[in-house]
Amino acid sequence: MMSKMAAAGNPRFMHAVPQDFCAIFNEDMSALYSLALLLTADHEMAQQCFLAALDHCLKGADVFPDRARSWSRRAIVKQAIQVVNPRPNGGESSVETWHDTVGDEIAEVRRRLMQLPAFTRFVFAMAVLERYSIPECATLLNCGARDVEQARIRALQLISGTGRDLQPATFTGNTGQEPRLMAFT
Repeated sequence: MMSKMAAAGNPRFMHAVPQDFCAIFNEDMSALYSLALLLTADHEMAQQCFLAALDHCLKGADVFPDRARSWSRRAIVKQAIQVVNPRPNGGESSVETWHDTVGDEIAEVRRRLMQLPAFTRFVFAMAVLERYSIPECATLLNCGARDVEQARIRALQLISGTGRDLQPATFTGNTGQEPRLMAFT
C-alpha cells in the first residue's frame, strides 16, 4: 500500500492515501457491494452507497494504512445508515424493499436477509458479519444496546428458519469475552 506521512520525516504518522482506497475498493468490490446490498436491500441504493463511501474515503479519511480496509467497510455501513435510516421496534426506515428469491438454500438465506426489517438487517450485518460490538452498533444506529441485542437474536432466528430459539449464552465468572448467541434445540 502506498502511504503518506502527515509530518515530514516522522514515520509514526503514516496515513492511507487515495490510491490505497482505490485499490481496496477495486480488490474488495464484490464484498463491499454485497455489504451495501445487504444493508440497503436495493441494487440502486447499494450502488449509491458504494460510490458515496468511496468518495468519503478518498476525500477525508485520515487513517493508518493497516486500518484502511476496515475503514472502507465502516464507510459503507455509515453511508447505508444515512440512506436507509433504520429504526428499532418496527419503526419503518425511509426505504423498505422486499425481494422474493426462489431457489437453492443460499437463495433462501438471501431472501430471508432481504426480507428482514431494515433495523434488524443492519444489526445482523454489523454485529454478526462485521463483528461490531453491541455498544458500537447501538451508538452508530442511535438506539439502545438492548434494541441491538434483541434485533441480533431476531435476525438469527429468522435467517436460520429452523424454528429454534436463540438465546444469549450465560457465562459464569469473568471470562473477558462478550457473550455469544447459542442455539438451543
